[in-house]
Parts: sequence; C-alpha cells; structure tokens
Amino acid sequence: MNLKGRDFLKLLDYTPEEITYLLDVAVDLKEKKRNGILHDELKGKNVALIFEKTSTRTRCAFEVAAKDLGMGSTFLNPTDSQIGKKESIADTVRVLSRFYDGIEYRGFEQDIVETMAKYSSVPVWNGLTNEFHPTQMLADLLTIREHFGRIKGINFVYMGDARYNMGNSYIVTAAKMGMNITIVTNKKYFPEQGLIDTCNEIAKQTGATLKFTEDVMEGTKGADVIATDIWVSMGEPEEVWEERIKDLSPYQVNMDVMNNAGEGAVFMHCLPSFHDLNTTIGKEIKEKFGLDEMEVTNEVFESERSIVFDEAENRMHTIKAVMYATLKG
Repeated sequence: MNLKGRDFLKLLDYTPEEITYLLDVAVDLKEKKRNGILHDELKGKNVALIFEKTSTRTRCAFEVAAKDLGMGSTFLNPTDSQIGKKESIADTVRVLSRFYDGIEYRGFEQDIVETMAKYSSVPVWNGLTNEFHPTQMLADLLTIREHFGRIKGINFVYMGDARYNMGNSYIVTAAKMGMNITIVTNKKYFPEQGLIDTCNEIAKQTGATLKFTEDVMEGTKGADVIATDIWVSMGEPEEVWEERIKDLSPYQVNMDVMNNAGEGAVFMHCLPSFHDLNTTIGKEIKEKFGLDEMEVTNEVFESERSIVFDEAENRMHTIKAVMYATLKG
C-alpha cells in the first residue's frame, strides 16, 4: 500500500485497510525503537510543526518521531508564526511547502487544516482541530489492538462531552473499524446528527454499531473500553465550567462504572486528566466547585485497569507511522 504524498486530516478520508496499514507500520517502527534498531530512513527531510494550541504529548511525539526518522523539525507557536494574521493561510503554506517536506498543524477549525492541505505541495498532518483528532485515534486503536488482540467487534464507550474532536473522532473511528460504540452523556452533548448519519452509513459496510444514551449503567454494561476526556477546555469562561460540571458530573468514570462494564474492561483517556489536586487547574476547581476529581476518579486513573500511559506512548509510534507512510511511501 502506498500512501506517499497523502494528507492526514481526518479518518473519514481513509479506508479501513489504509488505517490498518498505518497501525501495522506503527507496530514495526515501535519494535525497532524498543530494540534499538536505527530507522532514520527519512534522513535529509525536514518538517514544520505549527502549534496554535499548546501541547505536551503531540509536540513531543512529533519531535521525537521526526528525530528517530532522521528528520529535522521546526516548532512554530502562535508568537512565532504570522499564519492568518499578517499572512494568509494559503500564502504561508505555499511558502513553507517550499522549505519543508511535511507540515503538521494543531489548532482551531478543521477548515484551517483543510485549507492548508489544499495549498500545500507536501503532506499536511492534523495534530488536533476543534472537530477531529486523528493522530489520537490511531494511538487508541493501536493500544486497543495490543491489549485485546483485535479491534473489530470491540465494545467501546465514550463518556462526557461528545460534540467536539474526541466524540466526533471516536464515532468515525468505530464506524470505520467495525467497533460497537456507545456515547453515554447528557443528550445536549451528543455529536451533530449529520456526522452521526454519515457514520451510520459507513457502519453498514463494516458491521459497526452506534448507540447514544443518557443512562450510565445501561450504556456501560458489557463494555471492553471506557474512555473520557476533560469536560472544559482551558480559557473557557467560568460560567461554562459551572454548566459543564453540573451537566456532566453524572457521567464521571468511577469504579462503579468500571465494575458495571465488567472485569475485563479497561480505561482510556487522551490526557491531560483532572483526576486529582496535583495541578494548578485541579486546585482551582477544588476552590471554586469543591471537587477533588472531575471526569475520572483517581481510583480508576491509577488502577490496573487504566492503560492511559500505554495509550500516551503510542501517540509517538503512530505519529511516526503517519509521517513515514506519507513521506517514504
């Protein structure tokens, strides 16, 4: 399979076979990394990493992956780049694609990364937008496959705010890969109906099922995987925090939820997570709302059922696979 020159913007653009191929490439590169086998096959190439939203895991994953593959990388944060300010997205990308062999973007609207891909002469990779988070999905799929030995037929539950990148991406991923997904949340936080309809059409071909419920015990019963995400993004006003906490508190992942799912169920989270008071934000939440934990309890997060750090590691291996496959072929 040859993906050379392809953009990686959302999993809707990729077939199940192509997604599986990227996972297979990630497995091979991960094995080489762990065995100390040099795999700098993209030596001489350079990539631009544009981060309009801050990041720990995504930035580190791209930088280490690029280094392992022999590439140079340039990190651009909002103060380093004039993209969309003094220079249009189209103009910026047409310049950068003369300098670099690939461009990563992490930021706001999906339209931005789609526009970048339209005007770029080199592959563009989506590190996260408001609507989709495809690199996280590859990491999650690899983690699930490693843990269960399969992807198709997995019963996957997502709890929390499903209107944005994580909820959207999970229903697309499940539909593409033949998983059974249940979104468990307040109905105000379901994904948009248009995307649900698209995913249901895909599911007819793959055998996936998509369900949506407000009932925690019904929705999580028999789950193989339970995942969640933070309820509020940084920078949102305090009244949003108050509303989300009120609406989503019934959908916290706690040990009652995990036990209802079953003995073999595991917990996943894209991170960061507000599961304790060991962060500045965690302390502020405690002061304002009296909560020690938010979307997941510390008991679940630190339990043997939590595979969040395997998941976090796999960000690097799957990102490496995307760059390798789209640059090397």
